[in-house]
This record gives sequence, C-alpha cells and structure tokens, in this order.
Amino acid sequence: MLSWLETHYVEILGVIFSILYLYFSIRQNILLWPMGIASALLYMVVFFQSKFYADMGLNGYYVVISIYGWFLWKRGNEEQESGLPVSRLGKKNAVILLLVTTAAFVGIGMVLKEYTDSPVPFWDAFTTAVSFTATWMLARKILENWILWIVVDLVSMGLYLYRGLYPTLLLFGIYTTMAVIGYYKWLRSYQSKST
Repeated sequence: MLSWLETHYVEILGVIFSILYLYFSIRQNILLWPMGIASALLYMVVFFQSKFYADMGLNGYYVVISIYGWFLWKRGNEEQESGLPVSRLGKKNAVILLLVTTAAFVGIGMVLKEYTDSPVPFWDAFTTAVSFTATWMLARKILENWILWIVVDLVSMGLYLYRGLYPTLLLFGIYTTMAVIGYYKWLRSYQSKST
C-alpha cells in the first residue's frame, strides 16, 4: 500500500485539489480558480504518464481558463455587490458552442489517432472537447456548464477504469454527484436573481 501511495502521490494530490476546486465551484467561491490551477498542473503530469494526451493538453487549457475565470469573477465581484450572476446559455450560444465543440472533437480525435499512441483517441477527444466548452461556460457562470460536466464525468469514469486510474475514477464519481448538486444550487441562485 505504501509503495502504491509513493508512486501515485501526484494523482492523489490532484484529486484533493480537484475536490476543493469543485467544492468552491458549487459555492460560487472565487477560491475555485487557484485550486483549479493547482489541480490542472498536477493532472498534466498524471495524464502524460498515462498517455491521455488530449486530457494533458486540456489541463494546460484549464490553467489558462482558470486565470481568465479568476479575472472575470474578481471583476464581477468588484462591479456588482453580489458578484458575477449565474446566467443561462440561450439558443444562439448553444448552437455556436455545439459547432465549436464538434469541430474540436473531430480535430483533436484525428490528431490523437494519427500522431499519438493514445489507446482511445476519440473518447479522449470527446471528453476534452466537451470539457473545453464546459470550462468556458463555468468561467462565464453559465448554468448549463453542470450538464456538460455530468456527461464528461460519466464518460471519463469509463476511461479511467480502463486505464487503471482508480483514485481519478473515484474523483470523477464524486464529480458526477457534485455536478448534479452544483446544477441545482446554481439553478436556485439563477431563479432567485430573476424573480
């Protein structure tokens, strides 16, 4: 057991920071962003070692989008007493994001299939493309980000089981449950602001 902990300590730390990230995310607390940066940096290492290259790249994106989200949420807190409000996606933005996500999925999938030794290139590309979109939506405080996270988390659980990343599999089980809670908590916040 001790030797397993020694070889998986980066993944375990990633799990801890990821749970903190999600906890603060649900509570709409700006501390989610530094937790997200720490988690993303740790998971870049984990996914490189596991040959999940798209997920590794996705975590590089998470570092950048976390800085963007941190800025947006900080600015929203300074400009509005109650902070950046929860909003809805809308049909026009939904169509645009669907097209962008689909293009990202196909592009990432083809790159992974042709140029890497990824064992599951299109599944890896799917979770990566949808996660790009969901994280952008989270930074903008769009309610529907939680729905995308539920889908990503469930698919990711299958991938991590396949690759034997058991702490990360457990993390994504927790993520799925917390994403459902986050959706309803943010929905109540949205409804209270719009009444």
